[in-house]
Amino acid sequence: MNTPITPERWAADITHLLNTAFGADRFPIDVAMVAQEFSKQRYPQDRIVAVEGGDLPTFDGALYPIKSKGWAVIYNNAISSKGRINFTLAHEFGHYLLHRLDYPEGFRCGPQQIVRWDSEIGQIEHQANVFAASLLMPLDDFRRQISAKAKVDFDMFQACRERYQVSLVAAVLRWLSYTEKRAILVVSRDGFILWARSSKAALQTGAYFKTVDQPPIEIPASSLPLNPMRLVDGKGSIDHMAGVWLPEPVREMTILAEQYDFSLSLLLLDDRAGPTIAEDEPVEDTFDRFTQASRRREW
Repeated sequence: MNTPITPERWAADITHLLNTAFGADRFPIDVAMVAQEFSKQRYPQDRIVAVEGGDLPTFDGALYPIKSKGWAVIYNNAISSKGRINFTLAHEFGHYLLHRLDYPEGFRCGPQQIVRWDSEIGQIEHQANVFAASLLMPLDDFRRQISAKAKVDFDMFQACRERYQVSLVAAVLRWLSYTEKRAILVVSRDGFILWARSSKAALQTGAYFKTVDQPPIEIPASSLPLNPMRLVDGKGSIDHMAGVWLPEPVREMTILAEQYDFSLSLLLLDDRAGPTIAEDEPVEDTFDRFTQASRRREW
């Protein structure tokens, strides 16, 4: 019995091929070209034959079987963010590589869908996300842009966003996956947290927002999303005393996201050692347990 190839392994194999063909400094990736050429070489009888935009009012992207021809990747061309489209294409390419044999009818990934992270479809969506992030933003290259110990600002993430042609959320999440800094990304709208993601170092010191099965969490009245007059060109930073966001002081960096639909607040904590959570103690936040497609696409 063959062991399934992981999302990370698929992305690493394709990354190696791209590095060999085009060199390491070859970003952003032309996902449409890569998906069609790779599938043609690897699975010539079951390849991706088309990548096209269309009027898709109910979903962002899809992987469709084309009878006797192969597969088509379709994306909603009404999406204004190139980074969001790029991630959508990579996500559907991930479905093709990882899931097409088990799901021969394909996938529709739409903004109305809410699934549990620990459900079957939630795991499948997560795997496609992992593949997309690993393909578009290889970790070794990303670390060269922002080191694990770096003191970050949004200009650094904006540079990564442009380099990889991804959304700002995607760039920040990639950094959170390896940084040694204590940090929390909070995505909010209308004064409430939509979801939050903590770095490992922050989680291990109890710095996170648990919103699963909890009442909505309001963001602080003095936070920048609720005081946009303090922002310059849609972004800004402020130092908060203990008791505002968390029981300890926090530096908040906030930027209004694409089309001002929501706010991104990156909370930076100092490097002091805090109370440590046992490794086997489960810690969950909204991002870990629930994946809403409209938010997932902002990767």
